[in-house]
Amino acid sequence: MKTLEDVVDIKALKRQGFSERQIAKKLGVCRQTVSKYLNNPEAIGKKIEIQRASKLDSFEGVIRAWLGEDPEYRATWIYDHLVPLGFSGSYDIVKRRVRDIREESCRVAYMRFETMPGVQAQADFAEFSVDMADGAVRKYYVFSMILGYSRKIYAELIEQCDMPSFLDCHIRAFNHFGGVPGEILYDRMRNVYIGRLAGKTRFNGTLTGFAVHYGFKPLVAPSYAAWVKGKVERPYDFIREGFWRGYGFTSLETANMDLKTWLVAKDERIHGTTHEKISSRFERERPCLNPLPAIGFDTSYRIFRKVHKDCTVMFEGNSYVVPHELVGSQILLRVNDNMMRIFSDDRLVVAYEIPEGKGNLVQDKRFYQFLKKDSEMNARKYTHHFRIKGRAKHTLSPLKPRYDMDVQMRPLFIYDRIAGGIQ
Repeated sequence: MKTLEDVVDIKALKRQGFSERQIAKKLGVCRQTVSKYLNNPEAIGKKIEIQRASKLDSFEGVIRAWLGEDPEYRATWIYDHLVPLGFSGSYDIVKRRVRDIREESCRVAYMRFETMPGVQAQADFAEFSVDMADGAVRKYYVFSMILGYSRKIYAELIEQCDMPSFLDCHIRAFNHFGGVPGEILYDRMRNVYIGRLAGKTRFNGTLTGFAVHYGFKPLVAPSYAAWVKGKVERPYDFIREGFWRGYGFTSLETANMDLKTWLVAKDERIHGTTHEKISSRFERERPCLNPLPAIGFDTSYRIFRKVHKDCTVMFEGNSYVVPHELVGSQILLRVNDNMMRIFSDDRLVVAYEIPEGKGNLVQDKRFYQFLKKDSEMNARKYTHHFRIKGRAKHTLSPLKPRYDMDVQMRPLFIYDRIAGGIQ
């Protein structure tokens, strides 16, 4: 391939009336080169490949059929099976053709996916590590939610990615955006996805209730389809490389404040895909978000327990005292942020702070005092052991006769006379 300057010289000499042979002699190139660029102007600056027939052309259909049956067939296997069919070419030809067919099958095209304002957000977790001063490595998790239209990001670091923390991050993201998107796309994480039943996606029950409360539709990305969640996958590299790398971590609270400030500053950049400022697009998207509900969602754990006879319920090795009227009934424990709230039906009974360790008795002393003052309960409890079922039986004393009799003292001859008179 000649340079563009050489091609310009060829065309200029041709316009001056020189023949192809004369042009080739003046420029020191072969006549075929001059003819190629004069007869095919599209070839300027391009390498023209001449398509030649190959001995393998007549066997390409067989090769594609074999690779369609099993993509793992090696080129050596295909060559060995082509030779008995009459192929007389070399193994290198087969190897190159198999490679080209495999590359062709791996090329996949995707439709560009853009959402309208307020329609969709994507949410996910990523793991970040901190080298502590004592040499230990501590793991933190970054929750991120990104609005699909404006690309505005909410992100925060948390210590654990359990369900209450996961939902609390959602609430703070909604408050940050000033509204709720119409749908949220998730990966197949255990906090979200359970499986499929009767062709429908089953979500975690707590997440479903949360979605109903805030009015959005949860979606789950297909398996092995990372491109579907590309909007939220890319910001993790953006945060990791732009904010986290080289960051001097001191505390979780400080890191979240610094991350928030950094993201606000980055909202003023021109996004590489939309070619607009993120803050400008967000101002157009904000009015399209659904309004926040008047009452927030209770994100705490829900645990049901039966109250024992000693007026306690057990949770993680500790006992918690409740009113004695609840003995034998099922009550609801709601646990979050080291606090436990105990409910009977919809009524809040008591709130306790969860102690460290196990084997603790956590109580409100008033509950046992109320039990002591409950006379009806004490009457049932303390008289029970003295009750005798059935009718009482009297025990006969050995000093008391079984029947009442009038006993008289008589001389013995009277008994002899009576006995002699009886025949």
